[in-house]
Amino acid sequence: QGHMVESGGGLVQAGGSLRLACAASGRTLSFYTMGWFRQAPGRDREFVAAISPDGFSTNYADSMNGRCTISRDNPKNTVYLRMNSLAPEDTAVYYCAAYAQPYVWRNRWGEEEFDFWGQGTQVTVSS
Repeated sequence: QGHMVESGGGLVQAGGSLRLACAASGRTLSFYTMGWFRQAPGRDREFVAAISPDGFSTNYADSMNGRCTISRDNPKNTVYLRMNSLAPEDTAVYYCAAYAQPYVWRNRWGEEEFDFWGQGTQVTVSS
């Protein structure tokens, strides 16, 4: 059983940027569609972005309003989430997840569809 570890979270001022990374060991991420989700205090976990195994297709939640970019580096077995123009409402624990079924282009992904999860990284945006 492999595992995935998120990094890059932290405290950032409103308007700032962060790049999160999800690195895997014991699991080859190029086999999977990868997603990022987030969970704010008192709220359900929500979809943020997804990327196809080859990296050529990406999907984003409407709520991100074009402020994030998902990418991957398969030789490095790592997936990234770049977020810009951060606001306090972006404060959440951010998780990466792997989806084992064939990729289908769509902008809504449910957390229950994903097979493997990282432990999450905290992002806190101060006003």
